[in-house]
Amino acid sequence: MGTVINFKGYTGENDMININNIADYFLNKESMSNKKLQKMCYYAYSWYLTMYDNHLFTDGGFQAWVHGPVNRVLYDRFKGYGWQNIPNPGNKEKLPSDIEEFMCIIYDNFYMHTADELEAMTHAERPWIDARKGLGKNETSNNIIDDNVIKAFYKSLSEGAQVE
Repeated sequence: MGTVINFKGYTGENDMININNIADYFLNKESMSNKKLQKMCYYAYSWYLTMYDNHLFTDGGFQAWVHGPVNRVLYDRFKGYGWQNIPNPGNKEKLPSDIEEFMCIIYDNFYMHTADELEAMTHAERPWIDARKGLGKNETSNNIIDDNVIKAFYKSLSEGAQVE
């Protein structure tokens, strides 16, 4: 079951940043594997899309790979690290304040999970499951996880929860 997040006070304004800005934000918080980074960025993308009906970044969505949602742009940037942790990029580029506030909420709700736990979470959720229909457990796929399925699923998680 996914995590329900409280966005109290967040305005949802977005200047359309790219996935590398989002990845660098997370990597400036902690060193992590490409797998964990993919899932953190997926949850940021999904919750932003759900709450504000807008894309958080301009680099496309996520594909339903064997180990969970993957953004190809992000994967290509960090694939050289394999399963090793990606170091802090050292850049302190500031995100717009509204996006930074949003990212802080996402980080605070997901950072404590390991890459494997985040993978298991996404594997139990409808967006990834629907995008993998008809595929074997270890079958490769470039199927796109549908934004409408993402919005419907995460909206259903937030219904009944106090999201201000």
